[in-house]
This record gives sequence, structure tokens and C-alpha cells, in this order.
Amino acid sequence: MTETRMGRYRWVIAALLLFSTTINYMDRQVISYLKEFYSTPISKGGFGWSNTDYSNLTSCFTFFYAFVTAFAGWFIDKIGTKLGLALSLIIWSVFGMLNALAGSTVAIHMVIRSLFGIGEAGNFPASIKTVAEWFPKKERALATGIFNSGSNVGAMIAALFVPWCLAYWGNDPGWKYAFIITGGLGFIWLFFWYALYSTPSAHKKISRDEYRYIHSDDLVAHAAPSEDVAALQKIPWVKLLIYPQTWAFVMGKFLTDGVWWFLLFWLPDYLKKQFGMTGEQVMWPTFIVYGIAIFGSTFGGSIPLFLINRGMSVYKARMTAMLIIALFPILLLTTQYFGNKAVFGDYASFLAIGVICIGAAAHQAWSANLFTTVSDMFPKRAIASVVGIGTMVGGIGGVIIQKLAGYLTDLYKATPHIAYSIMFAVCALAYIIAWSIIKALTFRNKAIPL
Repeated sequence: MTETRMGRYRWVIAALLLFSTTINYMDRQVISYLKEFYSTPISKGGFGWSNTDYSNLTSCFTFFYAFVTAFAGWFIDKIGTKLGLALSLIIWSVFGMLNALAGSTVAIHMVIRSLFGIGEAGNFPASIKTVAEWFPKKERALATGIFNSGSNVGAMIAALFVPWCLAYWGNDPGWKYAFIITGGLGFIWLFFWYALYSTPSAHKKISRDEYRYIHSDDLVAHAAPSEDVAALQKIPWVKLLIYPQTWAFVMGKFLTDGVWWFLLFWLPDYLKKQFGMTGEQVMWPTFIVYGIAIFGSTFGGSIPLFLINRGMSVYKARMTAMLIIALFPILLLTTQYFGNKAVFGDYASFLAIGVICIGAAAHQAWSANLFTTVSDMFPKRAIASVVGIGTMVGGIGGVIIQKLAGYLTDLYKATPHIAYSIMFAVCALAYIIAWSIIKALTFRNKAIPL
């Protein structure tokens, strides 16, 4: 059956998730481009924060984001994706805008950013659950890659928009407008979400053929799809924690999520300290890094589909794709070598950014497949909960990375290249270690019979 005849409304749903993730990451990314302003002495109009102050701010956000994600997953499994994602967006948009009223006190920023993180925690559990509801297994990594690329689009927009706010309005009130404008965009998305989204069983615009295709995995298993019945059968977290498949996802997130947090919050600082770039000069390199990462997210999600369509099992295709992807971040070990001006002169910044582009693209490709392992191994009613648990632990890994980066950049303040050499080494090896653990925990390749 052709795609046109069957219908393709499920890709409209993927587009909605793409835009929510774009807004999610644009809002969280604002602070990384304000770091220079935060660090400027009070006598020169800044906040006078240290690197440790900044790492405390990002760590607070990451910790609350991570901790609440586990609860958010359970809550979304309970109330459904439509209301769950809407509530999440309202909370993070409101507190994102309130950041403009925080003044220069670190503690107030930490409190507001923590509440902001609570709202942002619902986006990924709701999105992964939505993909499981709207796509068959063979298309889920691609759909996840598409919506996950919103994290790069959001970061790209922030890379251009926040420095522009500071240049156009000045540092003050430019930093305030950056929070207000990015936070307000979420309410526009909310209108389209309520107008266009329902579950497949309740949606009026989905064809019968597309509905059957979405649930083709259930039909192959000789089980008629019944979303409403499944929604009533909730699964306790304690029961989920006894399965090695849960821990495979958890460890994958713990070891690799911090890499992305590091790139999000510390890449502008690295470019300024390593190559002496100004706030406006940082715009385009970071824009390019996140732009290349979009390719990684979508292409990485398409690799398992390519292998499955050629006869490979879902599990083997997923693990093969993740192994290939895990090899590319190892190139981050060469970042500081290529970034050495004494060796490569004016080309050093281009070469270092190129290596970071590869690492960022690999992370997004990895993330698209790692998220999809949950829907491969767990029934739909447990997906948001498992994603929530894994993202919570991944956030703990992110907190560790943030604190390590803050500690090292303060410790090696006079020689920041040493601090960043250590950080890039940690990032380079994280994925191959994570893949090995996931493979060891899931080698029997069994879906959870809940």
C-alpha cells in the first residue's frame, strides 16, 4: 500500500513534537549565551558571577529537570500525552519568562531555573510515548530522530537570537527580553497542539489503513490494538526496576546525557577561552554545530529502518546502528590537538569546531536510537515511565558533568585548554562504554511481557 493511499497524518504529529522540542531547547539554551554577561564584573554592568556560580545554576536546572522527569513520565502515563505535554509547556514557558525578573542574585536565578526545569521535564517522556502511540516500531527511530532534531533547531535559534538581543537592546535590558520572547513562543504552539492532536483511536483525520499500519506490530503479534484498555493497566516503578532492559536504558542515559549538557552550556565558553571569540563571534560556530547535529539526529534514526527493511531484526539493527554511532565521538579526543593555534594557525578554530560537529551529530544519532530502545522493549503504557526514570538518572550524569566543568575551569583558570582537554576526553569515551553495558544487559533480546 502506498504512503499516499494509506495516509501520513502521523508525520503531522511528528512535526508538532519537533516544534515543541525546538521551543523546549531554545528556552533552556538562553543562559549559555548569557554566561559572558553573567561573568562580567558588576562595575562594568554585569553580574560578577564565577564559573562555579554558573555551573551551580546549570546544575540546579539539570537536577530538577532530571528528578522530576521520573515523576513526569508516571504522570503522563496516567493522564495521557495531550494534557501532559500541554501542562509541561505552560509551566516551563511561565517560569522561563519569569527569569527576566530575577535580578542579579545567583540564588534567585537558581530557584526560578529549577522551577523552569520542572516544566521542561515533561517534554521527552510525552514525546516518546506519542511516537509509540503513532508509529510502528520500524519507523520509531526515524520519528524520534525528527522530533529530537528540535533540540538542535532550538539551540541554533538561541545561538543567533540571544546575542542579537544583547547587541540590539544592550546587555540590560537585552538579557530580559531574551527570556520573555523565547518563553512566550510556547503559547503559540499550544494552540496548534490542541487543534491537531488526539490519540490514533480518537482522531477523526486518520484513515483506517493508516491506523492499521500504526498498529501493525500488534496485529503481527495476533493482538488487536486496544489503547484504552492498555491505558488502564498502570505499571509500578518498582516492577520496572527489576528488569535489566530498564537498567540498559538508564545506564545509556547516565553515561551520555552529560555530553549534550556540556555542549549546550559550555560550548560558547570554550570558544571564547580557546580562540578568544566575542559574544557575537560565537553565534555562527555554535549555530553550525547544532545545525550539523540535526543531520545526525535524522540520519541516525534512519539507519535501523534501512537495516530492518533489508531483513535484519529490530534488536540487531538497533544495536548495530548504535555501535557504529558510538565510534564517532572518540574523535573528540583530537579536539584540542586540532584546536592548537601554534600548529594549525588560523585554521585551528575551524578544525576544532569540525570535530565538535561530529561529536554533536553522533550524540543526536545515539539519542534517537537510545530513546527508541524503550518502545522496542516495553509496552506502550510503560514507555513514559521508563523514559522518565532513565532521563532522571541521565540528568544526574548531567549534573556531575556540569559540576566537573565548573570545577576544572576554575581550577585551570589560567590554562583553560587543560580543563577542556579533560572534558573532551570524558565525552569521547562515554558512548562506547555505554554501548557495551547496554549490549551486556540486553543480549537475550527479550521484550518485557507486562
